This record gives sequence, structure tokens and C-alpha cells, in this order.
Amino acid sequence: MTDNKRMTMKDLPVSERPYEKCERLGPAALSDAELLAIILKTGQKGKKVLDTAYELLQIDEAHPGLEGLLRVDLNKLQTISGIGRVKAINLAAVLELSVRLSRLPFHEGFIFDSPEKVADYYIHQMRFSQQEELHVMMLDSKNSLIRERMLSLGSVKAALVDPRSIYLEALRCEAVGIIIVHNHPSGDSSPSSEDISSTIRIAEAGKLLDIPLIDHIIIGNQTYTSMREQGCIF
Repeated sequence: MTDNKRMTMKDLPVSERPYEKCERLGPAALSDAELLAIILKTGQKGKKVLDTAYELLQIDEAHPGLEGLLRVDLNKLQTISGIGRVKAINLAAVLELSVRLSRLPFHEGFIFDSPEKVADYYIHQMRFSQQEELHVMMLDSKNSLIRERMLSLGSVKAALVDPRSIYLEALRCEAVGIIIVHNHPSGDSSPSSEDISSTIRIAEAGKLLDIPLIDHIIIGNQTYTSMREQGCIF
């Protein structure tokens, strides 16, 4: 009986099969749900794979669509009926690839000489993160990236008030300057009073070590704030 059978692409009418549609018209012609269905491959007993894909696009009620998928973790993905451990990992891998593809324009030797360029480098990675992250960019004399490090996940405030962990990384790779980047999971990139005081403290430490804090960028949802442009770094 149908309810005991795992539904596959072949159970769909030919006109509704994403594989065939992709071959005829190309991937750009497919809806988000159809693209997800191709990744998922199969549904579950009595449930079409497209139905599972539609449910995934509603996984975050506040942010329906692909944005919601970018906001959830592996455990949340597995709350959808038909999404087990393997499919959740497959989805997470595809989503991570999309973030990495967004960084392709930032080739080796790319010069980070404006807040906008720094924000463009990080915003696709950090804008949907539900935890605060603190990243440090170590730069050479041309403002090209030597190395980047995530120094904190989920406890940025504690990290920001301690310049030692930041400048230890800079000293290890002989950086000429640094840029700090962290996100606000609320989506609002406006600096808090702690952001301002921490930025000033880190900038002062950089002057003593002759490794200037070039900027501190706060990432929100489709927005960013440069602390240098705000007048917090002199």
C-alpha cells in the first residue's frame, strides 16, 4: 500500500519531477523546494520528497524560505519528518558550500581597504548565526589577509574585553594591523556601550604594540557598522 512505501522522484508525475525539469530547463528554472528535493532524493513512507522540501522551507516560522534553513542547526533540521541524520548533514554541507561560494571573489592577496569589503567577506557567513562570533583578521602592510581566526563562539563579550587573546594571534603571524569582526544575532548592527568601550580598549593596546586596530566591524542582518566610521577608533 502507498502508506508503507518510501516515496521517490519516480512516484511524481513526469512533469513534476525536478530531475527531468532541471535537464530540460536548467537549475535556474527550479523552485527552492524542487532544488531541495533533488538534494534530499527520497521522501518517507507515504510522503513525497517535495512535501518534505516544502516543510523544510517553513522550518523557521519567523523566516520562511531559504533564510530559515540558514538559521537552524542539525538538530532542528531533524525535527522535520523524513529528515534523519544523513539528510540533515547533507543539507548542512550544501548550505556551507553556498557560504564558501560567496567568498570566491576574495582571492589570495585581496586588499581589505574598506569596511564594505570586510563586511562583504563575512556577512554571508555570520548574518544568520544564532550565536555571537568574534573573528580577527590579521593583515599585512598592504591590508591583505595573512590569517583569520575565530576567537570566540557564543561569548563574544568576554573575549572583547581582553585584548591579550586578540594580540597574541596577531603577534604569532607577524601582522601589521588587525580588524575585528563580530555579529549581533538580533540582526541590529548598532554598537552597544560594551562594543564601544571594548573597541577603545583594544585600539589602545594596539598602539602600545604597534599593531593598529584598523577597524571593528559589527555584522547584522544585511547591515554592518564600522566602529572607525563611528569615530571610536582614532
